[in-house]
Amino acid sequence: MHDLVIRNGYVADGTGRPAFDGDIAIDAGRITSAAGKAGAARREIDAAGMLVSPGWVDIHTHYDGQVTWDPYLSPSGWHGVTTIVMGNCGVGFAPVAKGKEDFLIGLMEGVEDIPGAALAEGIRWDWETFPEYLDALERMKRAVDVGAQVPHGSVRAYVMGERGANNEEATPDDIAKMAAIVRDSLKAGALGFTTSRTMLHRAKNGEVVPGTHASVDELLGIGRAMGEAGHGVFEMASDMVGPDATMEWMVKFSTETGLPITFAMAQVDGNPQGYRKMLERVRELNARGARLVPQIPGRPTGILMGFESSLHPFITHPTYRELAPLPLDERVARLKDPTIRAKILNEEPASTNRMTLYFLTNWFKFFQLGDPPNYEPAREDSIGARAERAGVSAAEFMYSVMLERNGRELLYMPFANYSEYNFDALREMLLDPTTALGLSDGGAHCGAICDASMPTYMLTHWARDRRRGERLPIEFAVKRQTSDTAKFYGLRDRGILTPGMKADVNVIDFERLTLHAPHMVFDLPAGGRRLIQDVEGYKYTVQTGEVTFENGEPTGALPGKLVRGPQSAPV
Repeated sequence: MHDLVIRNGYVADGTGRPAFDGDIAIDAGRITSAAGKAGAARREIDAAGMLVSPGWVDIHTHYDGQVTWDPYLSPSGWHGVTTIVMGNCGVGFAPVAKGKEDFLIGLMEGVEDIPGAALAEGIRWDWETFPEYLDALERMKRAVDVGAQVPHGSVRAYVMGERGANNEEATPDDIAKMAAIVRDSLKAGALGFTTSRTMLHRAKNGEVVPGTHASVDELLGIGRAMGEAGHGVFEMASDMVGPDATMEWMVKFSTETGLPITFAMAQVDGNPQGYRKMLERVRELNARGARLVPQIPGRPTGILMGFESSLHPFITHPTYRELAPLPLDERVARLKDPTIRAKILNEEPASTNRMTLYFLTNWFKFFQLGDPPNYEPAREDSIGARAERAGVSAAEFMYSVMLERNGRELLYMPFANYSEYNFDALREMLLDPTTALGLSDGGAHCGAICDASMPTYMLTHWARDRRRGERLPIEFAVKRQTSDTAKFYGLRDRGILTPGMKADVNVIDFERLTLHAPHMVFDLPAGGRRLIQDVEGYKYTVQTGEVTFENGEPTGALPGKLVRGPQSAPV
């Protein structure tokens, strides 16, 4: 008698091989059979007409604070994610010196747009060292497995104090101390080390995060400590300038340690073919023995803008700033006043920052997101093109659109991976075996981005609905975010539906799987806001053999664990 049998499903098992009809039998949290007909079970799920897949393994999230108060890690848990990896981009909450908690909150709030008040109220801070942080996580019950990485910003501030926070150069003694912390953290169960080397990542005070200007000696010193620990992914966000441009230090890191280094890669408007040159360079270096892995998303990196968001085209206009503190409904009523409307439209953005102005006025890259949301719109659907056809200014047209749905309409501004107004470049990157699928940023960018739904989008858009180009096979879309992501982080006990593997499973009504438009809620601690995206079609999510979600609702089962270090494949 099995514990659980999922019967008659259409099984995409995570290997990429053709899907097949069959049963999945589960006992003691492990898969015991995954083909043909299984015997009787204490509980049976009828999956006839349903897609059965492994649970999604999301390797790029920022739930470092939320993980301490939310057992479901929403919205990722709603979208069939059964394992998350957090601590990306060099920001996190351990190690932390007593009295320096606010500094780490300021880093996370600035870089990842997570409300600082929510973090301050929600986090208990019952740790100092990174191993103690892992111990605290292990004591909590949750519905999702959690893996953590060591953030450079926290380590640097812990070891170097104000010097580290101010990006002063590390001494050999500083580097030795940081290396020891990283080595001990990895031995305690961290899955990797992360850093930020991009000028875009700034703390709440406007300063770049600790480690942005770290020397190659500092990076390699930490890297060698990772090698001594014997495992771990080195993840970074980088502008790929200075010593990062040639990637030679990355080659040195990975050839010396045997460990992979991953970094975000995107198609950018100023150099739309640059990603191809990057892929060619990575292949060349990997042929020399490196392990370089560009990380890519499943849809464009884009900002969602509305009157409740962190950014929108009128947010710096003086007249709008006067209204900004008002509750939304009152603000919208004032914004509809013809006099106020005229004043705002006659004003210019009160910013001289070129990047900000690009985000606020690039009218042909603004689109009305809609419901269901359209993430692959044509250029003629842009606000700029629609305004031209209507014979009005783009700003005026934008203003009217933003007032729709009682001022809750969202605009989509894809600023990366959309240079040619289609997903063809993304498809090329997704198909390239050099890359890893990630960058969902689950738990982060609460007021501007809502990409934690990306695992679902890989099915709805890429495997089913895409009309403006070739789709991807469903088996490929499943493999990319199960066995591929799991193996990349050394989690060889999950991601494939085969006997002996961890029983993390999704049962999905594929034909009816529906992503709804994102919307703003205020459900974080201290009433903090965040964008969430609801989904329909996940019939069951199974975590370690227990049903954690049924028809989109949590069952109360909390079998999720802290993942300590690499996990061995079953014999």
